[in-house]
Amino acid sequence: MTARLRRLPIATRMLVSALIMVLLVLPVAGGLLSWNFREAVNTAFDKRLESLLNVVLAGVSYDPRTDALVVSRALGDSRFDSVFSGWYWQVRDDGERVLASRSLWDQRLAVSKRPGLTFRTMAGPREQSLRVLERDIRLPNLSDALHVQVAADLTEVEAQIASFQTLLWLSLATLGSLLVGLIALQFRWGLEPLRRVEKSLRAVEQGRQASVETDLPKELARLAGAINTVLERDGRLIERGRTAAGNLAHALKTPVAVLTTLAERLPQEQQQTMQAELKRLDDAVRHHLARASAAGPVALGVERKLNAVLKPVVDGIDRLAVRRGLVFEERLPKNLQARMDAQDLQEIVGNLLENAVNWAVSSVVLEASIKNSELLISVTDDGPGMSPESRQQALSRGGRLDQSKPGSGLGLSIVSELVALHEGKLQLGDRTGGGLCAQVLLPLPPPV
Repeated sequence: MTARLRRLPIATRMLVSALIMVLLVLPVAGGLLSWNFREAVNTAFDKRLESLLNVVLAGVSYDPRTDALVVSRALGDSRFDSVFSGWYWQVRDDGERVLASRSLWDQRLAVSKRPGLTFRTMAGPREQSLRVLERDIRLPNLSDALHVQVAADLTEVEAQIASFQTLLWLSLATLGSLLVGLIALQFRWGLEPLRRVEKSLRAVEQGRQASVETDLPKELARLAGAINTVLERDGRLIERGRTAAGNLAHALKTPVAVLTTLAERLPQEQQQTMQAELKRLDDAVRHHLARASAAGPVALGVERKLNAVLKPVVDGIDRLAVRRGLVFEERLPKNLQARMDAQDLQEIVGNLLENAVNWAVSSVVLEASIKNSELLISVTDDGPGMSPESRQQALSRGGRLDQSKPGSGLGLSIVSELVALHEGKLQLGDRTGGGLCAQVLLPLPPPV
């Protein structure tokens, strides 16, 4: 899991971190806003109750003649006159004197014994949740203290709070979605240069351009410039190594040829021994120099048209086939491309064609096509063919089936190793109607 997280794309990392931030910050902000709104509404409601209580306090009096409590001022709200409306006031002493709003009808509010101005919540006559404000007062000519209460239904307050919370959370959800969308757009715009670098690298890898684009922000332009410098340096080093391998091959051929000529002057017994050792030396030199000069998989190479790359090989084999009285057919599609070093491709196809010409009776055919995202190169001849044991022997370095045939026996061996170097496959099979069919399967690069 840790390794998978380390490999997460940068855009995904940034988007996930932004989403986590939004999911943490917005709920906290929403909770604070909701709490502040609730407190503000409750405070305003309590202030309103306090104003109503002051009106009741200002209007209540005691009539000694009737020994009754009297309220001379109306509260100006019709809900105090509607039965069980949820809005009530009540004045009473510790005895039988009670004066209440019409809305209470025959019910009475429970009295709190706490001193001073008191706010509390209680259940009303119809089980409403009531906010109650109450306090004790003393009137002239009345020895007992009076307990004055004003109560109001909290349903309206709770409805306001619920409506606000619904609107708040919908707004925060919309804001969060907009923020995540805008952040995603910001990340997409900000990371666009990186995507351009990636696309440019893939184009270089596919051979569509020779260097990485440098028309980028200055931070990435320096990186692209460094990549191009490394590519140029590595290309020069590879080309220098291959040139050195070719020069070494030419340098060794002459001494080996001279020694072979001199060996012919030796006595018969010494001549056979010397020629055998010189042949082994020549085979080893050819094999290892062919490997050393091979480019291998071209990760950052150029796509080339197959028929253009193989034209020198095809022309040479065509002349050789004419001299030997063979029919040579080349069936290469004109637009078929391969991202592979030209010398390696020529070495593979040339060795296969040379082997086919050596064994063919009347015809040799070269074909190429795309099969299951792989480049298929097929060389067939109408020669004697090969048994499974013979195929294995022919693929071993220096393995030869018929010493009377020309060549060193390295062709199929070199082809096999070059194909393996390019992560491909070499298959030897039977040709329909008799003969050998050699097929090379080389993986094609993925599309850009």
